[in-house]
Order: sequence, then structure tokens, then C-alpha cells
Amino acid sequence: MRNRFRRAAAALLAVVLAAGGVAACGQAESETADGGVFRFGANQPIDSLNPFVSVVSMAFSVFEQIYPTLVQLDPNDHYVPEFATGWNTSEDGQTWTFHTHPGATWSDGEPLTAADVAWTLSTIAKFQDGPTAGLANYVVNLDSATAPDANTVVLHYANPVSNVLSRLMSVPILPRHIWQKYAEGKGDALTTFPNTAPIVSGGPFVLVKHQPKQVALFKRNPAYYGPKPQIAGFGIQFFSTDDAMITALKSHQLDAVQSVPATSVGNLESSGFEVLSSPGMRFDSITVNANPKQQAAHRELTNPLVREALDHAVNRAEIVKTSLLGHGKPGGAVIAPGTADWTDNSIKPPSFDLDLANRLLDQAGYRRGPDGVRIAGDHPMDYPIILPEDTYSGAGLRSFQIIRGDFERIGVRLEPRLLDNAAANEAAMANKSQDFAMTMWGWSGGTSDPDDTLNYLTCASQGILNDTGYCSKEWDDLYGEQGEAMNPADRHDVVNRMQQLAARERPLLVLDYPDAIEAHSPSWTGLTPVGGASFSSESKLPLLSVRKAG
Repeated sequence: MRNRFRRAAAALLAVVLAAGGVAACGQAESETADGGVFRFGANQPIDSLNPFVSVVSMAFSVFEQIYPTLVQLDPNDHYVPEFATGWNTSEDGQTWTFHTHPGATWSDGEPLTAADVAWTLSTIAKFQDGPTAGLANYVVNLDSATAPDANTVVLHYANPVSNVLSRLMSVPILPRHIWQKYAEGKGDALTTFPNTAPIVSGGPFVLVKHQPKQVALFKRNPAYYGPKPQIAGFGIQFFSTDDAMITALKSHQLDAVQSVPATSVGNLESSGFEVLSSPGMRFDSITVNANPKQQAAHRELTNPLVREALDHAVNRAEIVKTSLLGHGKPGGAVIAPGTADWTDNSIKPPSFDLDLANRLLDQAGYRRGPDGVRIAGDHPMDYPIILPEDTYSGAGLRSFQIIRGDFERIGVRLEPRLLDNAAANEAAMANKSQDFAMTMWGWSGGTSDPDDTLNYLTCASQGILNDTGYCSKEWDDLYGEQGEAMNPADRHDVVNRMQQLAARERPLLVLDYPDAIEAHSPSWTGLTPVGGASFSSESKLPLLSVRKAG
């Protein structure tokens, strides 16, 4: 039954490709004539096709392919033009002028101009305290965005901003003629517009079909202003298990896999697949609710001694050995090592010391009950922990089992609560993050800049991206300071202070930094990763260059 399901799932991708106007997977002659259809598997579904609603990296990787961005990263992690053809800045660093591609059009034939850029940025800034809050950190200090002509965008900032290009790289430019009617009044309709396929696109590909948690189909956008992709299109098949995804790759129903589990690396290499590994931009963590107003049933989690004890009860070396099979590092700082050189290397992974953890809990006054579980006030230290689908498959579940066993040895019991990603996010955000006790999930940052990760823990991000219950004036002040520190050394100092603050207050118990591992068939070439990924939210270049080998 399981094998039949896998064959049916892969066949569905071929059927959908054909239905969407791109050559079906089995039609080799048509594929070769028009560059072929690149098929890859992913283990994270798209949560929403609305950029003001989505929070997962997969969705923003899709936006990168279907929408323009002013700049992007190249394989050397340099910012290079995308819809912009060039830019310059004023001496005071507060005015940035971008020149854009002339004569560009959206996929529906409407003009694609600098006015779309100015409208997108202005709309995000206008509603940043409401419906566009999820993208608000990309327009911090932006006073105005104007388009004096069809090919010029002028951005005025209230203060100099240290990472303008990084922030703009992350903003998908939306077609004003589609979206502007949803920005009326308080802009609430911006978050209710489903933006379903087929989507009016300006990037190199058009999303023509999306079946949630199953497949997404993209075809080449003939109106794209940039270099023509060498493939006719690509398809993504979403898998709920890593085993099924790897089986589909090995049976050549897929051409590539976006995220290879550590357990499959050796097998794929011995089978002749190209396996690429690099330091990841992600860290896995346990979120311990930091909200002082959380439910009384677990309010003791705000006690610094409890959080410290839990941190010392995590066997990170065993997690890296058993769950990641050595393809990663034990975690400490909240900036992953794949984010350029921003990790504070002075922050070491906490020691695994169950004796210390027990002493800390004893010191906090939480004694063991008859069943060995400690008592906090009038209730046992028995906590539901949210495991989203990103966690409870593969390595994440193995890590949880290690942690659960060690927590029992210090008198703390964890009860897993398995939810899909959307439901997990809603549960952590519910009642202003007062209801949940713990979650176990992964956080992803940017290749070139730490701003995304630092923004996660701001008070302004609570209920949007920040699912920790953490809110600190000190953190927010430092976040503002790093955003305006124009001297790189000064900014590094502030970012390090933020990482040290997070290590002290422990809203996140950083578990590990998994390597970014991809695999693809040797029948394809030109798939040069950017930031360790060939399908990311930071660059269009890998899918512009991928092509059939030979």
C-alpha cells in the first residue's frame, strides 16, 4: 500500500504538469526541445500564497521565483541587481535611488514599472502595525518610497539603515493593479486575499497550479525582463515523510530533493546522485514560553533557574550524533553559522549536566512527587510540547525522544502534541502566547545578514513571527541600534550583545545547527546553490541556470 501511494503521488506531478501546459514528465522529446521540466521534492508545504500571511521559508522561496525583487544574492553571497539595474546612495546614507528594467511587463501584459516597487514598499510601511506586520522589519525607518518615472525608485529613510540591500532582497514586488484594491481603508483585505494560482507574475516563472500539500507547478514566464530560464518549467512535489521523498528521487520520479535527511546522504552518494552540503542557516530549538502572563499551569517556566536547568538537560552532542549523523553542530547562539560571519563564537553550547540541572531545580524549590515528576506549586512539571510536522518527521522526532528521556531524569515530563505547521503556529500564538508551554521547531535566517533572526524576538513581532512569548525593551533597543549602526564593527558588537542576551534569558534553547544538504540527479547541471540552497528566498539564479546535462 505504501509503495502504491508513492507511485500515485509521483504520477500526480506528471499529470498536473501536463494539465498546466508544460510537457509531462514522461514526454522526453518535448522536454528536451524546450529545456525540460525540473522536478524536485520538498518536505515543507506552502502555508499561504499571500506574502502578508505566510511565515514559512518554502512560501517565500516560491515568491522569489514568481515576483520581482530589487536585488538578489549571487553564489558568492554578493548583492547583485534583479529588477533593479543599479543603485546609488546619498552621502548621508538616507536616500537610495534604484533604476529598474525598462519596458518590463507582468505575465498578464500589464506594465511592470518602478511604480509597482514604490506601491509595494509604501503599502507595507502604511500598514506595518496591522495587516503587513509580517514584512514590517523590511521597511524600518522608511519615510517614503516614490517613483518619479517608470524606471526610477527613490527611497527616503528617516535615519541611515545598515542593511538596506538585505531588507529589500526579501521584499516580493507585487503587481499594483492586482493588489491595490485590497489596500483600501485599514488594509485588512490584504490578508484575506488568497492569491490562488494561476498567479500574475513578474519573475522568471509563473505559478500555474497549486494543490496544497501535494504539488505546485511553474512554467517559464515569457514576459520576464531578465535572462530566459533554460528549463521550460519546474514542479515541486510535497512529501509528508522523508523516506517517500528519497524513494521518489532514487526511482527517478524526481530530479532533486531540497532537503536531504542525514540518514540518506551515504545511500544517495553511493547511488550516483550529486549531494551538496554546506553550513546551514537554520537552528533547531525548544521554545520555552517566556510570557510572564502565561497560564498558571506552567508559569514557573519563566523562572531563570528552570530555563537554565532545561538547557543543561539537553544532550546536544548526542542529538548531532544520532539525529543528524554528524551533519551539523551543537547549538548555542541564535545566529546560525551559515549566516555569513555573524555568529558569536564566544557563545558555547551549554554543557550537558543532569546533576547540575537537578541541583538548579532543587534550588528553585521544585521537589519530586511520588512518580518522580517534580511539583511546581499545585501542579506537576508535566508539559504539553507542540511538535509541528516539520519536527515530528525524521531527525526532529529522534531529537525529541532524546530530550524527552533526559528531561524525565530531572523530573520534567513532556507530552508531545503533533500538529501540522499552520495549526502549530496558531497554537503557539493563541491568546497572545499565553496558552502554550513549549514548542520544538526550527528557525531559519538569512545567508548574508542576521536581521531576520533578530527580528523574530522583537515585541513588534509578537503574534506575527515571534511565537516565544518573549518581549524585552533591552532587546528591542538593541535591535533598533544594530539597524542603524553603519560601521560594520559597531554593528557586529551590537549583534553579539543581542546573541548574548538571548543566551542568558533563554527564550529559545538552541539545540543544533543542521547542515543544509541537497541532492540532484547527475543528468542535470548548472544548479549552483546560493546560501546553500538552489531554491531559496534569496536568489533566482540557480533555477535560471539549471539545465539538462550534455
